[in-house]
Amino acid sequence: MNSQNNLSKLFPMIKTREQVLEEINSNDTLRTIFNNWPEHHQNEFLAICTGSKGVKVLYDSYFKEIFNPEYAPERLSSLISILIGKKVTVKYQLTNDNTRIGDESSLVITDIVVELEDGTLANIEVQKIGYAFTGERASCYSADLLLRQYKRIRDEKKKNFSYKDISPVYTIVFLEKSPSSFKEFKDDYVHKFTTISDTGLKLNMLQNFIFIPVDIFLEKLHNNGVQSELDAWLTFLGCDESEYIMSLLETHPDFKPLYHDLFNICQNTERMMTMFFSEELKILDDNTVKYMVDQLEESNKEKDAIINELDATIAELNTEKAAFMQLINQLDEPNADKEAILSKLRELKK
Repeated sequence: MNSQNNLSKLFPMIKTREQVLEEINSNDTLRTIFNNWPEHHQNEFLAICTGSKGVKVLYDSYFKEIFNPEYAPERLSSLISILIGKKVTVKYQLTNDNTRIGDESSLVITDIVVELEDGTLANIEVQKIGYAFTGERASCYSADLLLRQYKRIRDEKKKNFSYKDISPVYTIVFLEKSPSSFKEFKDDYVHKFTTISDTGLKLNMLQNFIFIPVDIFLEKLHNNGVQSELDAWLTFLGCDESEYIMSLLETHPDFKPLYHDLFNICQNTERMMTMFFSEELKILDDNTVKYMVDQLEESNKEKDAIINELDATIAELNTEKAAFMQLINQLDEPNADKEAILSKLRELKK
């Protein structure tokens, strides 16, 4: 029995390929949208809607639907608790009114900010392709998040404001395709950063960072399977292969309601095509263009650096050549100290 039939048994609402295509072809708008997609996007859409492939949960539309704090706050609370390493409860989602650095939104496919019951702010961000200067931009974004909290608490407490009222901020970044620097740590798929002193002095520094290279986790998943609760969450978030979904549901049946909600979304073909899938395709296209531009800029920077280095070398050689010729000419002068000149020539030769 194939994976699709197995998923259909678990989730009876899943439609067949024929049913989905019939629904698309009976609606002029949907048929036009579908026919304008490249063939591989058409096949991916049908695979998702018919349950032969899972949904990419990390994409903005799906993530915010499944982890909506107003609908199921315990889901996001559990995920953040696993990542942070302590039990937390999501209080509510904040409006995302921060200003992004440059045109970064084109590579971000999910971005959600929540406040926890203890006042801690947590930002969860998913990057389709990891940025260059990952640490630098995350630091800037974390600073923005911290300043946002400072302003809000200062405005609320006015004269009673104290810096001790400011809670920690967590910047949690999922990387679907991680930068090369992460590949050097092929056995690690969760990287946590905090500020510590080199003397042992303890201060309440507020900024915390967690980076999760999903591509590296998936390699581990294929080799070792799910070995922890964290692995289970990352499988749900990052893996769309039906056999791993089936395996996860066997060992962690508590994920079944989440998958049930995902497949319920897929039942509304019109909504999937016009709101969810089409938006994600647009984001993917924007991501690809932005990534290609960034790669080209990086390549040009590398070439410029090489050219500048060569120019500097040529200038240095020209300077040495001029000094060499000057000494050669001095040898022909009357009363020239030839030994001293030859000594200088030997020094230049070195």
